[in-house]
Amino acid sequence: MRKIQINAIAAISAKNRVIGKNGSIPWYLPEDLQHFKKITNGHAVIMGRKTWESLPEKSRPLKNRLNIVVTRNKNYKAEGATVVFSLDAALDKIPDSYKKAFIIGGAELYKETISRVSKLYLTLIESEIDGDVFFPEYKNYFSVIKEDPHNGFIFQELEHK
Repeated sequence: MRKIQINAIAAISAKNRVIGKNGSIPWYLPEDLQHFKKITNGHAVIMGRKTWESLPEKSRPLKNRLNIVVTRNKNYKAEGATVVFSLDAALDKIPDSYKKAFIIGGAELYKETISRVSKLYLTLIESEIDGDVFFPEYKNYFSVIKEDPHNGFIFQELEHK
């Protein structure tokens, strides 16, 4: 049986784990967008419907990545992406040539998958941010293996304990 490495990537508030507010990301960090592109390029990206819809239309589907959208809506269409109804169905749609998949949001999908993730790539924004969507608690499950501090944020790579 084929083994694909499941990873997750997110930008979160280091103080309160906020990842969103009112259906969008409550910050703009060009360095984080470049980091996200570099890490996920050439791999499968799995996201929930709300995350797909939050992407700018001109950016959908994310280029040079296999885009998979997980939704409960059996009639949902996402042009340029594969639509599935569970994480396992998403993993089944990834061709053997792919070795890694990245969970890229949102909160429900992160919560559902956090126990299955091998590596976690976080951008920790060093301030408390007002929001209504949160990344799940992760510190008890992961160890930091790499840190790259910047002005106002930190890129972290974590491994499942």
